[in-house]
Amino acid sequence: MALNVLWLQAGGCGGCSMSLLCADTTDFPALLRSNGISLLWHPALSLAGEQDLIQLLERCLAGQLRLDALCIEGALLRGPQGTGRFHRLAGTGVAMTDWVRRLAGVAAHVVAVGSCAAWGGITTAGSNPTDACGLQYEDDQPGGLLGADFRAGAGLPVINIAGCPTHPGWVLDTLMMLAADQLTEEDLDPLGRPRFYADQLVHHACTRNEYYEYKASAAKPTDLGCLMENMGCKGTQAHADCNTRLWNGDGSCLRGGFACINCTAPGFQSPGHPFHITPKLAGIPIGLPVDMPKAWFVALASLSKSATPRRVKVNSHSDHVVLPPVARKTGLR
Repeated sequence: MALNVLWLQAGGCGGCSMSLLCADTTDFPALLRSNGISLLWHPALSLAGEQDLIQLLERCLAGQLRLDALCIEGALLRGPQGTGRFHRLAGTGVAMTDWVRRLAGVAAHVVAVGSCAAWGGITTAGSNPTDACGLQYEDDQPGGLLGADFRAGAGLPVINIAGCPTHPGWVLDTLMMLAADQLTEEDLDPLGRPRFYADQLVHHACTRNEYYEYKASAAKPTDLGCLMENMGCKGTQAHADCNTRLWNGDGSCLRGGFACINCTAPGFQSPGHPFHITPKLAGIPIGLPVDMPKAWFVALASLSKSATPRRVKVNSHSDHVVLPPVARKTGLR
């Protein structure tokens, strides 16, 4: 029996849907079908029009059509003054927040696709005039639209496939696990993110790791060196597998020359400092690796810098490899 998936877009840019279309397949509908996923409706992928959608929603609410996974993309706009009328579902005059609450009440699973749906994300940045929030979180505080105690019909809280945008593989793997009835609460981390990607760090398999190990840091955006010390990179703190599960089969933010901004975490949109600058205290980066005591990091960084090979030091301040590794016999066979 196929997993019936309904995908609705709330307040956001649609970037997670665009990302989904970059899934590693030549036949997206066939990929879904072969993995037991039936897409009831998606705003960009479905041919059904407005009235067809409204009838589909009413059938779900009436119990005439099984709703296995309600996927929400974008933040939930509760304003003005709690009415939700900043975003009404076309053709209904009813606030999207009302539709989502009612549909979540009949869904076996509720899935937040992207950081906006998970925590509020970019939509909540600044003064948040639309009173946007996530499905079950408001930044890092439990609550959101559905409340901290919400559980979907199958017993799980909201599944937060966080990312800005989220990786297509994270979405598809989650839906495939649900279709196979293999996703349990133990498979979610403390923030409700699927552990298969959230138990990794962006730092893993970063192509700049040699520079990181020697603390050979970039001084400007075009440098090859590590971006953590000066350029705002949070890859040692960010929970995601971006450098082991590459985007479009070949890339990641870091491989493109951009610092990791930890977009899978609550509050990433308002870090309190420019994204491209690392905040420091007494010359030491405030954001250090999540699982290393600060004193250890400082001691190891000092040792590493004193042992940095000239090749690594020179290349770290260049936009291309100036000094290649020395070719010499190792004595090994």
